[in-house]
Amino acid sequence: MIYIATDHAGFELKNQIAEYLKSKGLEVEDCGPFSYDKDDDYPDLIYPCAAKVAGGGPEAKGIILGMSGQGEAIVANKAKGIRAVVYNCENLEIIKLSRQHNDANVLSLGAKFVSMGHLKTAIDLWLATPFEGGRHQRRIGKIAKIEQK
Repeated sequence: MIYIATDHAGFELKNQIAEYLKSKGLEVEDCGPFSYDKDDDYPDLIYPCAAKVAGGGPEAKGIILGMSGQGEAIVANKAKGIRAVVYNCENLEIIKLSRQHNDANVLSLGAKFVSMGHLKTAIDLWLATPFEGGRHQRRIGKIAKIEQK
């Protein structure tokens, strides 16, 4: 399952991404918003989405959007078990490393900075790239211990 959410800055792009993922046969749950509101606040929309990813098991993923994606990633990372990363450029190496080394389960996108055409490539790569494990698993384990404090 892929959960998706945004604030007003990524509203149109969220809908396009959700349709793109569905067209590829992927299961998507839209966590909102469902109408444009220029005064919405991203924490109210992003945290519930991240909580669903956290409770959805190891295969659950999330895609969140905002103007830069940075505030959204900060909020998502408040949910225990979430490893949200920001992608707001066109360097695909960042996408690969976020999965290979960090086992990122939430991708936070900067809607103002990346075109839909490029995002399709980046999202496909992010979803297809496996976690390497090994020394990286040890590090993910240490992050989990920090979350217990």
